[in-house]
Amino acid sequence: MRRLGSAKPRPWACFWAMLTLVGMVTRAAQKADVGGESAGTSINHSQMLLQRLQELLRQGNASDVVLRVQAVGTDEVRVFHAHRLLLGLHSEQFRELLSNQSEVVLQEPRDCAAVFDKFIRYLYCGELTVLLAQAIPLHQLATKYRVASLQRGVADYMRAHLAGGAGPAVGWYHYAVSTGDEALRQSCLQFLAWNLSAVAGSAEWGAVSPELLAQLLPRSDLVLQDELELFQALEAWLGRARPPPAVAERALRAIRYPMIPPAQLFQLQARSAALARHGPAVADLLLQAYQFHAASPLHYAKFFDVNGSAFLPRNYLAPAWGAPWVINNPARDDRSTSFQTQLGPSGHDSGRRVTWNVLFSPRWLPVSLRPVYADAAGTALPLARPEDGRPRLVVTPASSGGDAAGVSFQKTVLVGARHHGRLLVRHAYSFHQSSEEAGDFLAHADLQRRNSEYLVENALHLHLIVKPVYHTLIRTPK
Repeated sequence: MRRLGSAKPRPWACFWAMLTLVGMVTRAAQKADVGGESAGTSINHSQMLLQRLQELLRQGNASDVVLRVQAVGTDEVRVFHAHRLLLGLHSEQFRELLSNQSEVVLQEPRDCAAVFDKFIRYLYCGELTVLLAQAIPLHQLATKYRVASLQRGVADYMRAHLAGGAGPAVGWYHYAVSTGDEALRQSCLQFLAWNLSAVAGSAEWGAVSPELLAQLLPRSDLVLQDELELFQALEAWLGRARPPPAVAERALRAIRYPMIPPAQLFQLQARSAALARHGPAVADLLLQAYQFHAASPLHYAKFFDVNGSAFLPRNYLAPAWGAPWVINNPARDDRSTSFQTQLGPSGHDSGRRVTWNVLFSPRWLPVSLRPVYADAAGTALPLARPEDGRPRLVVTPASSGGDAAGVSFQKTVLVGARHHGRLLVRHAYSFHQSSEEAGDFLAHADLQRRNSEYLVENALHLHLIVKPVYHTLIRTPK
């Protein structure tokens, strides 16, 4: 809704004075560069300029437009005396809107109207302070009025706060889908995958859409206690959302039933309301799981393809699949530990264990940077500095018996960050299946800095996960 105003523009004295100041600063700097000292002299009055611009907005001096911002569904109206030139410099939308008007009425959602003063201040000063609850309304205003720099800035803020566990990931995911922000959507999806245990136990889980659930369930990088926890979270979601049968059955078929021990499968069939309602849709998967647990992996692999995702563990935090490791003062010395995992998820392997040895080095030097004392001509070469190295984590089996049984191992290292008393996953590093270490492990981490995003109270919180992968030995004709 727009409304023409009858007020004439105010005098431009203050505004032109401000522009004159900018010109004086620029000319002074140019003169110093050309004819001054050889090193040059810098004159910086940018803070003074920002203060003048803030005063210009606050006092309304020399304003030539009036914005009346009305919160939709209320009588609340906020009035802003602004300047056509400054609004148009940032926003093509404002330039078009104010091309032949001096007063407009802007209808905005309540949350957007509440932060409109911050939005306008950004157009004058190029800065603002964002709170979590203000991120979406500010991004909406930046999108509506086509202020690309603010759009990028708020989106960067949201991605950064997702990584630290502060952002409402489910709500931001749905917002990113609605606006087509693919980078923000992927960031939300990654956070949810790495912290599914925490999210499934929070109020956010009830706000997950069927589309988001369909994006999460097939992923092998989900971090949770075990597959049973995922089934229980899904069942709770089904009870709240009451989706159409086709949606529920598709979701239930994404559960990896072979990863659930037979005793727990029997309990699910006897007690689960979701399986009582949709059991026939997953009957073939349950039979597959029981067959997998009943036979030895070698025997099962002769008749069935075990290379599908149903037979691949996710990133399980249960003791059978890994162990936490807290390294205090990780910038100082090499550390080592060991832990055991189950050989495989099959019931046949439930009593068999593999021992893993782990070495952490905070300043490992690649071959190209290791100390060299002289070149071919005998000329001394400088020693590499310790700070030239990077952290290294090596995970090796104490024996190689697992490979002989048709099993190889994928390894993952999770790096935790603490937020409001809970430990969330901030980074995840995966090993190549044939490798003993992740090539990019903490490649950009600064472990010397006490407030590093990789540290919690000057300690590195890791969780080491080993995922056994079975190999089909004999393929049977279809």
